[in-house]
Amino acid sequence: MDRSSLTKYAWLSIGAALGTITLKSLAYLITGSVGLLSDAAESLVNLVAAVITLVMLIIAARPADELHNYGHSKAEYFASFAEGFLILIASLGIIYSAVQRILNPQPLEQVPLGLIVSVSASLINFFVAQVLLKAGKKFNSISLEADAQHLMTDVYTSAGVLLGVGVVAVSGWSILDPIIALLVALNILRTAYALLQRSVYGLMDTALSTEDQQTVQAIFNKYRSQGVQFHALRTRQAAGRRFISFHILVPGRWSTHRSHHLAEEVEADIRKSLNGATVFTHLEPVDDPLSYQDIEIDR
Repeated sequence: MDRSSLTKYAWLSIGAALGTITLKSLAYLITGSVGLLSDAAESLVNLVAAVITLVMLIIAARPADELHNYGHSKAEYFASFAEGFLILIASLGIIYSAVQRILNPQPLEQVPLGLIVSVSASLINFFVAQVLLKAGKKFNSISLEADAQHLMTDVYTSAGVLLGVGVVAVSGWSILDPIIALLVALNILRTAYALLQRSVYGLMDTALSTEDQQTVQAIFNKYRSQGVQFHALRTRQAAGRRFISFHILVPGRWSTHRSHHLAEEVEADIRKSLNGATVFTHLEPVDDPLSYQDIEIDR
């Protein structure tokens, strides 16, 4: 698939962010709720993150060149890292606003109307998040998944804020509004940490997931009955691409032609099972002691 087509999902996210910023800001102006203000602030972060995601998806879709022999797919990690950082900043701003409201409590106004507006914004985020999450998993795009997770966090925290505002409206306990805003900020901090951690792991060439590595081992097992062995397996994830390298040890009596064809079959099986996989193999004779001198490459 041409990954440049993924930018349409980033444009969808930008449109959703603009819509929710407008609605949530209106809800805050109507009610004066700092909890709803925190919701609007997170939507502003959504907009900035969506723009960054769009730019990084455009870069990641570029083909390999002389300076980037393995392509540009890692650019997606910069998008998810930037999103995590922006979420962190937003959470600190929410904490500041909540503390100020605790010190200077104010009654809420026109709560029913404000809640209706905010619920509308949350529904937009929910449906867009589901589209982005499905696309992110289908095309193995960490930036789309990060954007989707961020939007779903927005939905969950909005639900908490709306509940808090409703309780305040019924009970008259204004102090609950900034307290819930603080809880929202802590939840956003958790999301920021998860995104930053995943982004750093990707930039550090973290190995494929256990599930993916088990898929590779299952393919190896198909060929071991032919007297073939495998070692020196190394993997790394680069956003939408997977890189896998290993050594294939074949019987010494095999011809180069037969050995090469087996290597091609193994590589094809892996690429078929793992989308976006680039496979590198190295042939060695199984009965040559020199073939085992590099076994320490195994992890």
